[in-house]
Amino acid sequence: MTAFKDRLAAGKPLFGLWQALANNYTAEICARAGFDWLMFDGEHAPNTAQTLLAQLQATAPFPIDAIARVPLADPVAIKQYLDIGFTTLLIPMLDSAQQARDAVAASRYPPVGIRGVASATARATGFGADPAYLRELDSRLTLIVQIESRAALEDIDAIAAVDGVDALFIGPADLSASLGHLGNPGHPEVQAAITHARERIAAAGKPAGIFGLSPEDAQRRVEEGFAFISIGTDIGLLTKGAATLLASVAR
Repeated sequence: MTAFKDRLAAGKPLFGLWQALANNYTAEICARAGFDWLMFDGEHAPNTAQTLLAQLQATAPFPIDAIARVPLADPVAIKQYLDIGFTTLLIPMLDSAQQARDAVAASRYPPVGIRGVASATARATGFGADPAYLRELDSRLTLIVQIESRAALEDIDAIAAVDGVDALFIGPADLSASLGHLGNPGHPEVQAAITHARERIAAAGKPAGIFGLSPEDAQRRVEEGFAFISIGTDIGLLTKGAATLLASVAR
């Protein structure tokens, strides 16, 4: 399958759905819907390596990119997520270029990086059946770092310039909190910060992603030039669908 970074380079906006239910059954349902990518959340959702593996297996037959957000920029988590078969990772709460370099190193084998080699036991290598994985890792892997703090905004040019960082994703919720507008990502200062970040990412020649706050916001982000946009969550679909269904019945 084409690497996610190569699909981003094609220039067509890619729409995704956040996966927070931590369930392989619902992940399969969402994969059937036709999204370009699904984001499996290891930061805020109650996921473990086992639940992530089950979701990865459930969605494998479908032409979607399975992206995993690690809990933090931890070399052990990055190694484990890659070993179970994810080829695209989102690194949250990344505030500096040095942290970006550390994340890249954690995702690569020596001598370039520090990732441990488990070629015979890792699902990523087909449990040893795919020897090309070790030498083709750089071409298969997509590493996305998340810009969601004032510190990251201040260092965004250096972060975007890090070799091995393939894309940058803006998180409006945490960014608004960091800028002093908790719960108000629509605040003018937050929106101005998003525009600034997108412009700096574009100047670095790398694709930018964002979490759309609504369908209208997502469409606006496409028009602004964002390459990949999350347009909702599995939890949102369930809660809204349940409320709409109940409201449709006279009581």
